[in-house]
Amino acid sequence: MTTNDEAAARARAVIPGGVNSPVRAFGSVGGTPRSIVSARGATVQDIAGREYIDLVASWGPALLGHAHPEVVATVQDAATRGLSFGASTLAETELAELVIDRLDVDGIRGIDRLRLVSTGTEATMTAIRIARGATGRDVIIKFAGHYHGHSDGLLAESGSGVATLGLPGSAGVPADIAALTLVLPYNDRDAVRTAFAAHPGRIAAIITEAAGANAGVLAPEDGFNRFLVETAHANGALVIVDEVLTGFRVGAAGWWGLERAAGETWTPDLVTFGKVIGGGMPLAAIGGRTELMELLAPLGPVYQAGTLSGNPLAVAAGHATLRLADADVYARIDRASAAVSAALHDALDAEGVAHTISHAGSLFSVAFRDAPVRDYDDARAQDSWRYPPFFHAMLDAGISLPPSVFEAWFLTAAHDDDIIDRIVTALPDAARAAAAAQH
Repeated sequence: MTTNDEAAARARAVIPGGVNSPVRAFGSVGGTPRSIVSARGATVQDIAGREYIDLVASWGPALLGHAHPEVVATVQDAATRGLSFGASTLAETELAELVIDRLDVDGIRGIDRLRLVSTGTEATMTAIRIARGATGRDVIIKFAGHYHGHSDGLLAESGSGVATLGLPGSAGVPADIAALTLVLPYNDRDAVRTAFAAHPGRIAAIITEAAGANAGVLAPEDGFNRFLVETAHANGALVIVDEVLTGFRVGAAGWWGLERAAGETWTPDLVTFGKVIGGGMPLAAIGGRTELMELLAPLGPVYQAGTLSGNPLAVAAGHATLRLADADVYARIDRASAAVSAALHDALDAEGVAHTISHAGSLFSVAFRDAPVRDYDDARAQDSWRYPPFFHAMLDAGISLPPSVFEAWFLTAAHDDDIIDRIVTALPDAARAAAAAQH
């Protein structure tokens, strides 16, 4: 039987760093990444035959749990008819209709049109191109710690793998392109006002995660998203709300739906989706108002294309996942998330480990500090060295956590009471490992 060490060594011989996405390399936690061969429900199995309870959930898409039988059957059926056509399909339209319907909250539509792409990076890149095309302006505002994919203009202080690896951004990004992105502290209204005052008539859009989830969980302060929309519109700019992580993950209509249900009245100009919308397969999307979305070719002058956009297998997986994601699914995930996060707090508290747990719907993360986490600087100002021993104690107990303290924990509808009990049982030993850690 092949070991994880052998699999990792073989990968490093042909794949840069042995991984196809940097956080998978275990760079911030140390040790050997697990090579996964199968997943079902709330568990994954590695190449050495060991099973783990999974709190990564493919970084969000496995909303229903891994390999849900109805989703798998739907994809298998689609595969019998062909893997890719390079042409339009009725299934694309049906998925777009389903997404638009889910973003109708009390008669208020979040989007009118939807364009399918393959990755979240493509989605945010296209949304920015639309915003620039619509406004005739070039400058974009983003927030430190927010990750919007790895396109050139959005990597500065972008959280996620960049934060995990301790990078300021990325080599290979021309300075002239980077200069078109203003990076501001999250939840800071004064910084937003100052940016617009300093760059009159130059800012095309603000791009923001609906709720931050790439530097740990950083929820917006009450009214902050509404403030962004009002301020941008007052200055002739647009707002792009990135729901690649939160869309259909924290609720049927994503984070925007949660805020609408809480009485907020804002509506985004453009929204990006990924992760859950593809049900675990490569699929993402851009949605928005009709007049903005119809700037896209072939109707308008903003060009975007993709040979595999709307891939029929990915569309089938996404449609099946969203169709099955009913109110009961979200209620189960909310209950599981609340139980695990409460047990996490209790375990760390019992060992006297300074920590704060941040929530955004069912998403949560732990930061090893006493004070709340409001922005990216707060997220980085923690005893992050406590996380590797905590992580490995959980892994040794058969619980697979995100291999970075700067990531959200993901629960699924398959995390039942037995699974939760096993997680809760493992937490005290992990908390003791964090308490004993040496900097």
